[in-house]
Amino acid sequence: MANSIRHQGVVERVNGPHIQVRIVQVSACATCSIKGHCTSSDTKEKLIDIYTSQAKAYQPGDQVWVVGQLSMGWWAVFLAFVIPLVLLVTTLFMAHGYTQDDLSSVLIALPVLAFYYLTLWLFRSKMSHKFAFYIETLD
Repeated sequence: MANSIRHQGVVERVNGPHIQVRIVQVSACATCSIKGHCTSSDTKEKLIDIYTSQAKAYQPGDQVWVVGQLSMGWWAVFLAFVIPLVLLVTTLFMAHGYTQDDLSSVLIALPVLAFYYLTLWLFRSKMSHKFAFYIETLD
């Protein structure tokens, strides 16, 4: 399981094949022994949606593992940060070469970036199959 990400969670809701699991994301600072004297420690609760044919085996309150492939994280970083950065820089240079004006270049590049994120949002249902988590019982 070295190629997977695991978070312990609690089943919140089961509805047909859909399971909603609450996980607590803890920053590294949150486990520090002097966190009471520091303002940088934080924890976040997240709800993860999981679709499985074995949803009937789980009840609200069950302790479970939420598991995802490590490659999902790399792919998400690539889609959310690497491609937009390359797109932004390329568009800025091309627009600046054409207009010779910084402000015009930015006003051309930002809508291109907005269009990219809108496209990601429109295809979110197709991407949800690639970014799928699965559930395991807590042993």
